[in-house]
Amino acid sequence: MGTDKMNRRQLVAVAAGAVAAGATMGATSAEAYQGNMERALSSLFDALASLREASSNKGGHRVKAMALVQQAIEQTQAGVEFADEHGGGGAR
Repeated sequence: MGTDKMNRRQLVAVAAGAVAAGATMGATSAEAYQGNMERALSSLFDALASLREASSNKGGHRVKAMALVQQAIEQTQAGVEFADEHGGGGAR
């Protein structure tokens, strides 16, 4: 297993942390819950897991896709945090 791969236990821990963070945000303010963003995060984590499990003979494209999905996860989480700090989900 290379450094670009995360074992299933680590991936589950990361996903569980994201779910816990989402649950905490939902518990602090009903207005702050962002179902679409939470579903997007779940889909992104699923995509990242699938990419990590795929064979590595993709000419570097698989590794680049994993980096881009990780970047999308980070940006989505930042968006959720921003909305939480600035008045909830809404249409922003």
